Amino acid sequence: MVTFIIRFLNIVMAGLMAGAFFAVWAGYNPRFFTPQTYIEQQQAAIKGLNTLMPLLGLITIILTVASAFLQKQNQTFFVSMLVAAGFLIVAGLITRFGNQPINSIVMTWGKNDIPDNWNVLRDKWWSLHILRSLASFIAFLLIVWSNLRKD
Repeated sequence: MVTFIIRFLNIVMAGLMAGAFFAVWAGYNPRFFTPQTYIEQQQAAIKGLNTLMPLLGLITIILTVASAFLQKQNQTFFVSMLVAAGFLIVAGLITRFGNQPINSIVMTWGKNDIPDNWNVLRDKWWSLHILRSLASFIAFLLIVWSNLRKD
């Protein structure tokens, strides 16, 4: 029963994480925002997600690794879950060392004191977001596939 609960929670948490990244990717491309709109939207998103998403990612990594080790006798499941955990870790590292430093800079901007290179940071953040979204989505696919396949 414990294994079932961990597997279930793992799918749910990975789905929430991949879904959140996908929603930002699909609905909030900042390329067409004015500088003021970008700052307002990005600062609001940072305030709302800067703590939640890393925590969600950490919990998902822990559940993925726990699920793998609870079923290490099934080599295919074990390896695919560890690969999924690797993709989740990659997404976390991109967030921590790529997106979050840019977030810290954006949080210092005011609507009337936008630096001239704001769009360079915007574009770098967006590229990193796409990479972490892809890593998260691949991890989600591996988690779902591993849990649905019949042995």
